This record gives sequence, structure tokens and C-alpha cells, in this order.
Amino acid sequence: MDMSSREIRMPLSEIVAVLQDLNEFVVSLDRLGSRQASGTADEYTVGRFIADWDVARRLARARRVISVALDAQLSEEDNAEIDALCDQGRFYGTDSTISPSTDQST
Repeated sequence: MDMSSREIRMPLSEIVAVLQDLNEFVVSLDRLGSRQASGTADEYTVGRFIADWDVARRLARARRVISVALDAQLSEEDNAEIDALCDQGRFYGTDSTISPSTDQST
């Protein structure tokens, strides 16, 4: 499928809600990174942010909003191709994303 010329329409209210969440995460994570670099935040602070701000659920909602638009406007074959591309992502907890120096579970 040639994705460069395809367009997907989504309700503006859904796009704005997703952009608001993404903007909060980007700005907050940047600030947390700066605090970690200066020594005023640690991994616990980042974990607390992720839990307190419900990051996982909000990101899942953003993914769902986009997926619903794709499902409604593309063929099953096109959606299957997109799913296969997404499955090729990097996922935390797989051997290729954790180096021995950062994996502290042992």
C-alpha cells in the first residue's frame, strides 16, 4: 500500500484530545529528563508521573482513536498491513531493547 498519498479523516475533537495528551507527555517528559540530568529527579519520579498521569491508558486511547479512523476508512488488507508494520516496533522488555547495563532485574 502506498501510504504517502493516503489521507484519513478524523473528528477534530478527537484529534485535539490526542494532541493535548501527546503535548502534555512530551513537555512533561522533557522536564523530567532535565530534572534527571540535574539530579533532582530519579526513576521513581518518572514512574510516579506515568502512574499519576495515567499515561498508559491515555496513550491507549490515542491509539484507539487512530485505529478506529483507520478501520472505518481502509480495507481489511490495508489495516492488516498497518498492523504488521506496528508489530515491528521496539517494545520495552524484549531482548533487543534492554542492554545488560540498564536491565536491573537480575
